[in-house]
Amino acid sequence: MEELARLVAIPSIHDGKHVEACSEAADLVAALFADAGVDDVRRVPTDDGSDAVVGYTPGPANAPTVLLYSHYDVQPADPAEWTSSPWELTERDGRLYGRGSADCKGNLVMLLTVLRGLPKPWPVGVRVVCEGSEEMSTGGLSRLVAAQPELFAADVMLIADAGNVELGTPTVTTSLRGTGSVLVTVRTMAGPAHSGAYGGAAPDALAALIAVLASLRDDAGDTTVTGLDNTGTWTGAEYPADRFAADAQVLDGVGLLGSGSVADTVWARPAATVLAIDAPSVSNVTAAIQHEARAVVNLRVPPGQDAAAAQRLLAAHLEAAAPWGAQVTVEPKTLGQPFAAGRRGRGYAALAAGMRAAYGRDLVEAGQGGAIPLCNALAGAHPDAEILLIGVEEPACHIHAADESVDPSELERTARGVALMLAELGS
Repeated sequence: MEELARLVAIPSIHDGKHVEACSEAADLVAALFADAGVDDVRRVPTDDGSDAVVGYTPGPANAPTVLLYSHYDVQPADPAEWTSSPWELTERDGRLYGRGSADCKGNLVMLLTVLRGLPKPWPVGVRVVCEGSEEMSTGGLSRLVAAQPELFAADVMLIADAGNVELGTPTVTTSLRGTGSVLVTVRTMAGPAHSGAYGGAAPDALAALIAVLASLRDDAGDTTVTGLDNTGTWTGAEYPADRFAADAQVLDGVGLLGSGSVADTVWARPAATVLAIDAPSVSNVTAAIQHEARAVVNLRVPPGQDAAAAQRLLAAHLEAAAPWGAQVTVEPKTLGQPFAAGRRGRGYAALAAGMRAAYGRDLVEAGQGGAIPLCNALAGAHPDAEILLIGVEEPACHIHAADESVDPSELERTARGVALMLAELGS
């Protein structure tokens, strides 16, 4: 708990404004892993300006090597939006609040707890990797994997940057949706026009943009990008609609989107979301018809679909949906491929046994809407490795939001389950 408090106190945001804090966090992470018994712990620069902390302790002869991953950088936090300081670990009603308390400094402390809970010599080889720029998606570590794959060589890779479908239910994430964002701009006139003099006949760019964006969903709320399959089904753990509504803080009386189950919609199907619109604000309103409007649309892409192809289909759909001959341009912004876990071998079996012992419940499989591009980089560099995503995060953690928190019991159970997993793998 003291180490989690020390980590949370450092605003390690990889945004170019917190360089000293990121360096301080990297030094602390390196010191903590060395103290936990990891050999050859050091900082390795990446090309996005962040440093990864890596270390390696060989295991007994013929024992597998397990890579333990987390990240020490965090999302920004506005103290005005928090009940207590985001940079001070604070206990309230049994939970620990602070930026990074779950994502991902809580997971980092969980891994440290695992290593301290196992007597040395450890039963397996242990390779640790702690990233410094995951939240900003600048890709430094993924490119380091390609340039120096030997730093990441392992038989089982445990990615501690995920979590459980609900508190107390041990979960392994086997599916990550990819992502592709575009900037769509609609133009109809050379400049704004007075709504009294020209309204009614002048083509309204903002109204045209609204029509374009409205074409992305049907009456059931399913994403409808022309040519993109939206009928996928999820075969793992279910996500009950009432629990999802509570987790997402949906207002009473507001319905959920999609014609399938919640799990189908958020883990197995594409989803187009309007993230932002550029248009005059209500506070700055004038009686003018807009000549130009633009929006950022994010497309989440499930495994089995190519994110680049899906992004092209989204662009073509947006261009074709414009009314009144409005001019539409679409610019790709971000791109990340989806990920699906491969074979389920000794690592998966050992994780299932360890989590069953720690939680008293069977391990369930879930998907995740967010992308972790590192998983594809690791799979490409080491295709025979098992990649398993777990973590202390669960819906009540509210990661990335104000008042992020972690339940200490989840940290304890996850650490025990992973420690038992490593013992089983080395037996």
